[in-house]
Amino acid sequence: MPLVPMTALLKDALARGYGVGYFEAWDTYSLEAVCEAAEEEQAPVILGFGCMMMDSAWLDNGGIALLAGIGRVVANRAQVPTALLLNEAQTLDQAMRAMELGFNAVMLDTSAWPLEEAEGVVRQLARAAHARGVAVEAELGRLPDAIAGGSGGIDDSTARLTDPEQAAAFVERTGADCLAVSIGNVHLLTASAAPVDMARLEAIHRSVRVPLVIHGGTSFPAEAVPAAIANGVAKFNVGTAIKQAFVEGMREAVGRWPARVDVHAALGSHAKDDFLNAGKAAMKAKVRELIRLYGGSGRAVNWKPE
Repeated sequence: MPLVPMTALLKDALARGYGVGYFEAWDTYSLEAVCEAAEEEQAPVILGFGCMMMDSAWLDNGGIALLAGIGRVVANRAQVPTALLLNEAQTLDQAMRAMELGFNAVMLDTSAWPLEEAEGVVRQLARAAHARGVAVEAELGRLPDAIAGGSGGIDDSTARLTDPEQAAAFVERTGADCLAVSIGNVHLLTASAAPVDMARLEAIHRSVRVPLVIHGGTSFPAEAVPAAIANGVAKFNVGTAIKQAFVEGMREAVGRWPARVDVHAALGSHAKDDFLNAGKAAMKAKVRELIRLYGGSGRAVNWKPE
């Protein structure tokens, strides 16, 4: 199925009251895990790769081209509606390059930038993207990082929570198609669910006219998902939880290895004894679980954008 505009996926999610998952991949095994999980759940999905945890020099020296090639192949053979996102590009040049190479959605990480600088660069990106039919996700506020000690919640001193009025002005001035918000959610937190400020989310929803996005989906409380969707969240980003599942699947497979291993079957064969396939299977199960949590299962059946 050809790529679908990310704006169409998010519009459908808002109209029908569910969330679209962006499940961050890093190679062919992980990207296929996401696509196969979405197909088995008959759910629209956002495929893609994240730059936050990738080496910037690798991305600049052909990495984005490699990711685009993988992404386009998997997306074009998908049996459900998909968009292809380069998430949290580290530089404007990376986001621009991603568009040239076939990503139909991009996000530039400006969370640590001064507001005026972020506004100007996102506006520049949006103008270039919209001329190509590419969607732009922006972010206002800054999520704490669990690795750096962030725990989340309105009292976390490492967070910069999204201001509703500021968010409305930011979207209006930049032309961004959706907005990631900081309401207590946390990047890379696995120990517990992050306490989130739903009243703040409701206020942002009243002020902002574009779909909202939750990053740090691994620690976003499951019980808060329905209320988040009711208050304008159309997209949930998940990375850490699915990487953990992948690693655990590989760990279990390696634990069953005999003393002598056929390395050709065990590594990269894509066959039943490939321990990377064991990671893929575990990740796929986790993605399916999250798709159900966000209400996406079955939404691709007879899917037609408005």
